[in-house]
Amino acid sequence: MTTGAAPVWRACTPARFRLSEGARWMGGSLLFVDLLRGDLYRIHGVGGGSPEPLLRLTMPLGAVAPVADGPPGRWIVAAGPGIALTDARGALHWLARPGERPDRAMRMNDGGCDPAGRFWAGSMEVHAATGAGSLYRTEPDGTVHEVLDGLTVPNGPVFTADGRLMYLADSARGTINRHTVDPATGTLGPPEPFAFFPPAEGRPDGMAVDDDQNLWVALWGAGHVLCLGPDGTRLRALPLPTPHTSSVAFGGGLMYVTTALHRLERPGPLDGAVLAAATNVTAPPVLPYGPISGS
Repeated sequence: MTTGAAPVWRACTPARFRLSEGARWMGGSLLFVDLLRGDLYRIHGVGGGSPEPLLRLTMPLGAVAPVADGPPGRWIVAAGPGIALTDARGALHWLARPGERPDRAMRMNDGGCDPAGRFWAGSMEVHAATGAGSLYRTEPDGTVHEVLDGLTVPNGPVFTADGRLMYLADSARGTINRHTVDPATGTLGPPEPFAFFPPAEGRPDGMAVDDDQNLWVALWGAGHVLCLGPDGTRLRALPLPTPHTSSVAFGGGLMYVTTALHRLERPGPLDGAVLAAATNVTAPPVLPYGPISGS
């Protein structure tokens, strides 16, 4: 594994965020969420001024994806207790609310689309109770299926360009598993252990697959982003000037990393910033969801 020259990280905006997550490159700009506040933002590189708010929900917002062929401002979201579509005004139209349970306080966490237009998102108990979370697959027709259970803090999933492999982290357990995927049906194969991180190395959080099919992982608590080859080999480790690195994305010649103020008693000047550094790594833009037939 190589470290190479340390990147020069710059804050993209003056704002700092409690829990920025879900970095996605779309249409020449970066999307990300402030998860606990329930806000979706867009920024345009480094030095672009204040982030542009696109959604303001009254519940935690784990992840979003644009709706294919939909009007501007329409999203599928993993928010609060479930999965919903939004209209241009930000109103939620629920597809499923599996987190509405009388026995546990649940919320949705990270998510994203596969190349076939399915939206995948994980759920967790708000205090990260062991094994309380699940992974859900939302079909282009709007039906929602639970496909995995027994998860604790699911992050990802992310997919290879052909849609045949899915990587899913369980941050609390320090694991990343890889599953085969049937592109036609979305059926998952059994989990294959891909990477494990003991607590001293940080917890695997948001991820991205680049155009060389390498997996990039933000390591929460460790202030690093790690690049893993398709065989699991650790290729590069990039240090950041803040411990809580939460997601990673590539676009416009930059590598973006979201970070968080969450649970830091004495935040430093860059904690909670969305950071960017120059890179020659490229990756596909955010994949869209959809569309729901008849809508």
